[in-house]
Amino acid sequence: MLVQNFPFFSIVLAMFSGILSSVLNGKQARNVSLGVIGSTIIMSAAVFFWCLGNGESYTYMMGHFPAPWGNEIRAGVLEGLTALLFSVIMLLSVLGGMRHTFEDVEPSKVNLFFIMIDLMLSSLLALIYTNDLFTAYVFVEINTIAGCGLIMIRQKGRSFSAAIRYMIMSQLGSGLFLIGLTLLYDVTGHLLMSPAKETVASIEAAGRYEIPMLVILAVISVGLAIKSGLYPFHSWIPYTYGYATPTASAILSGLVSKGYIFLLMKIFYRVLGQENVIASRMVNVLFLFGLAGMIMGSVHAILEEDTRRMIAYSSVAQIGYIYMGIGLGTESGMVAAVFHMFTHSATKALLFISAVGLYEVSGEKKDFRSLRGAGYRNRLAGVGFTVGALSMVGFPMLSGFISKLLFATSALQSPHKMMLTLIGLAVSTVLNAIYFLRLVITLYGRAEQVAVKGKQRCSFVFGGAIVCFILLNLFLGLMSQPVVRAITEGLEMFD
Repeated sequence: MLVQNFPFFSIVLAMFSGILSSVLNGKQARNVSLGVIGSTIIMSAAVFFWCLGNGESYTYMMGHFPAPWGNEIRAGVLEGLTALLFSVIMLLSVLGGMRHTFEDVEPSKVNLFFIMIDLMLSSLLALIYTNDLFTAYVFVEINTIAGCGLIMIRQKGRSFSAAIRYMIMSQLGSGLFLIGLTLLYDVTGHLLMSPAKETVASIEAAGRYEIPMLVILAVISVGLAIKSGLYPFHSWIPYTYGYATPTASAILSGLVSKGYIFLLMKIFYRVLGQENVIASRMVNVLFLFGLAGMIMGSVHAILEEDTRRMIAYSSVAQIGYIYMGIGLGTESGMVAAVFHMFTHSATKALLFISAVGLYEVSGEKKDFRSLRGAGYRNRLAGVGFTVGALSMVGFPMLSGFISKLLFATSALQSPHKMMLTLIGLAVSTVLNAIYFLRLVITLYGRAEQVAVKGKQRCSFVFGGAIVCFILLNLFLGLMSQPVVRAITEGLEMFD
């Protein structure tokens, strides 16, 4: 059927649009990117509902060469849902930061910005859909290059230094990931995920290569943990997210790290085998680092006066939540991790885009004192930031509440980790409330300097993006049951 070609079409279309944008001006490149992202939303929705209706995943063989030599794409319920959500968030992020993109980027380089957006979209889709490990590595590198381009496109000193930090840490993670793939290929002789998993199963059954397999698991896990910003490999995050354009910050914080986490989940399930990962105790290591990230990321956020860096450190804490869920080593823990991956993607993009509207009416200052009363000066941005902040804290009706509820209930199924998980959730929630509610209260406090007024009205595009982000957050919070069922069904298809 035609719908089975959509994953391939969406990846190639995004890559081709990047090539096309190189000969277009800024506005033309913007229109092409928006059209491609819109098309990807439609195709991803079609893949998701087709797989949901059929109750099974499928593979798409690229070219005429079958396994183990050929290249494959694999699509299921979880892949379709993730691609759909990522595409929607990318579209809203581009629209929400549109005006600032044209203000912050030199006119002659605006088309380069949208080339990076196109490449980022294609790489994220490839990480979601690919069934080939080396293809995954290629798009990991494309993702890294596109991310660096998005960071340094402002051509300011801090953006250059942030891009260098990002590149150094990303290349370290990529190098470890490549070493792991090389060792895996040496042991199994396969790069396609399904044949590799069969070989890994036979190796485990025969009791061979125990040490090499443990090394492979450790190197791949650490490599992707570095690239996704798991504590203590997080030092690049405050600089990267804090000094990029609003659209770039929203995409990098909301989507890029999640693409690497999704790839790690695929490798656990469809290459190494989730039962082997649990038996190796690697999940315990991820669990402890996740708990550390939940606490330390929040502590760093509390100590920040620059709200951009505060929001960035919050990402360190939220990534810790995801790894803690993976580290529980249970199906319910993995469901909670995936749901929180969706929650954080939507909410963090909302926070970064909303913050821009607050900075505009505060003399472009980012400290707490300057933002006092900004919620009145830009009401829609204030509401958007408040919704995002309350979601991160875990208020009912919002997506963050469902995430923390899922983590708490999944902890009950893991007796040895139950107390640590519940204590970590409680402490982290209190810390989240301290810095997020402090900022929300500041936004609606009486301004000390009435002279700081700024613009009073939001543009239609910016306002529409904020409203859509709020509705997406409410949807994940109020309609969580169908989403959780889809995630559960999708994880079952991973095997």
